[in-house]
Amino acid sequence: MKSLLIEKARTAEVRDVAVPEPGEGQVRLRVEYVGICGSDLHYFYEGANGAFVVREPLVPGHELSGRVDLDPSGALDPGTPVTVHPARFGTQRDGIEDAPHLWPGGSYLGSASTWPHTQGAASEYLVVEADMVRVLPDDLPVRRAVLAEPLAVALHALGRAGDVEGLEVLITGSGPIGLMAVAAAVAAGARVTATDVLSGPLERAGALGAAETVDVSTETLEPNAYAVVLECSGVPVSISAAIKAVRPGGTVVQVGMLPDDPRPINLAPFISKEVRYLGAFRFLDEIDRAITLLAATPAIESALTHEFALADADEAFATARDSQRSGKVVFAL
Repeated sequence: MKSLLIEKARTAEVRDVAVPEPGEGQVRLRVEYVGICGSDLHYFYEGANGAFVVREPLVPGHELSGRVDLDPSGALDPGTPVTVHPARFGTQRDGIEDAPHLWPGGSYLGSASTWPHTQGAASEYLVVEADMVRVLPDDLPVRRAVLAEPLAVALHALGRAGDVEGLEVLITGSGPIGLMAVAAAVAAGARVTATDVLSGPLERAGALGAAETVDVSTETLEPNAYAVVLECSGVPVSISAAIKAVRPGGTVVQVGMLPDDPRPINLAPFISKEVRYLGAFRFLDEIDRAITLLAATPAIESALTHEFALADADEAFATARDSQRSGKVVFAL
């Protein structure tokens, strides 16, 4: 089978490797679509995602959809359309029993955080545990289902804020995760304002239902105006702007990842307004709600803007990096 392997920074190639065989409790999938995430871009362009350095050839990709190829148990028929929860949870810890996505020792598809690395989905075939597989409803196309993982991230972040129906919600950063946050907040009944510094992402946010879009390179956000802010850019200046824009007693959820080092942020409004500032990391089981929402809302598929073959990985990564012209970029296998 064909697999895409990142060898080091800016070096990736497609190789022929053996088709994996599923063991007990596992299922082999024929992958059809794989989304390119920010972590994949870091692995390709920098050879590392934060502290996680590529030390052996890494197959990227944790956003995927496809069909069952072989289920030794016979529970799933060949050809069954599916997506995958990409996490294997670690060891339970006291105090976070109900948050296995925070337990230490887990793994995530397409990650160099483990040794050996946890290989990802950018291959023709992928073996996963049976409990990671999610069967798609009849009204959800396999192509649209590749958005289930990033939409689950957005739903988890929104859930951290609580019920947003009827509230003013600000989404800072309209890249792929920001777009999924727009879709999630609109579906939850919020009035959504989305920001970015480029016209392309803002147009896509508007298409997904944002009532207002703001180019923060030329416009200033109204202070104290939003009940909830989902900060999706991971840029320190945007975090400061989010804390200024949220209303007194409001909630800011940090969705965008930041480098693991000190960055300057203005916390004065955070203190004076008694703002709740919460982190959001991946998700627990929100992928099931994401599948339901994707089936009910075909328009979310508009976030998919480009498809590439594995052999065109360099161009695919470059396109995904260019947020002016691309939303979610996928490999089509």
